[in-house]
Amino acid sequence: MELYVTDRSVLVEDGGEDALPLLHTLLREGARVTVAASTVCAAVQDLAERGLLTWESARASGESAGPYDLVVGAAAVRRPAPDPAGGADADTAAVDPRPGLVTLVGAGPGDPELITVAGRAAIERADVILADRLAPWEAAAWARPDAELIDVAKIPYGRSTSQEEINRLLVEHARAGRRVVRLKGGDPFVFGRGFEELLACAAADVPTRVVPGVTSSVAGPEAAGIPVTHRGLVQGFTVVSGHLPPDHPDCTLDYAALARAGTTLVVLMGMRRLPEIVKSLVAAGVDRTTPCAVVADATLAAQRTVRSTLGEVVADADAAGLRAPTVTIIGAVAGLAS
Repeated sequence: MELYVTDRSVLVEDGGEDALPLLHTLLREGARVTVAASTVCAAVQDLAERGLLTWESARASGESAGPYDLVVGAAAVRRPAPDPAGGADADTAAVDPRPGLVTLVGAGPGDPELITVAGRAAIERADVILADRLAPWEAAAWARPDAELIDVAKIPYGRSTSQEEINRLLVEHARAGRRVVRLKGGDPFVFGRGFEELLACAAADVPTRVVPGVTSSVAGPEAAGIPVTHRGLVQGFTVVSGHLPPDHPDCTLDYAALARAGTTLVVLMGMRRLPEIVKSLVAAGVDRTTPCAVVADATLAAQRTVRSTLGEVVADADAAGLRAPTVTIIGAVAGLAS
């Protein structure tokens, strides 16, 4: 779909999961998006809370749309009901005794153009697609019209689909003979719980394959013009999860060792815990003037980057209003200018 909507106001009169591919495409193209619906799905609410679109829940049905450049009605985004027999292959699925297949597809950092050729092919063949919060929903446009889309987002500190429920859905649909794509942001095996899903499928005797994805630990910094390594400056990089604070009993990271490692430190899922992470690194001896950068919504139209120092990065990111998802880069490379 080609849309010429950059910096134009677009009203979408649907806040359900069917609207997600269109909404993400509009945002990618730089539109100013408003959703008018009495209720919206959790993924749309998440986009609104991240400041990527506006949700008008109180707008009455039939009320004038106002000064919008484009209005998209609910009927225009509605997808056909999925065929319970398996869509285009219904005839063969009914007589094929073999179980279905689950394909874990790494969807990359957000830009659908960064999905691999193998990943796109899996989406095009899928009967069912289970997509993450940070997966590029625009990629659903590659799927067959009768493919079933299921939002299994884990929204931080909000509505979250349990891992047990995701595993159950994967097994259930595959056992029904369907081709299931598990569309996951980044790479399935980098803090993506992909191996947990693979093990659940293996325990249920469901065949699986894995399509690697471009990890945001590298792509996020690159999108902001920051290399994670640079000849003569740093010879390696370390990727850690910032999901748990350093003093949490379940945190297995040795921040003193990280401080001595001499590598670029890349922190994923660390926006909320950034103050504690900074405090631990400084206490372990990392200079407060060490260059630091935070990239939010990497590779998306809404991407923002704050360059700072370790001692000031929390205040600077706060002042800029950065919110998850973010990638934080700590080390000399964060001070390089392209």
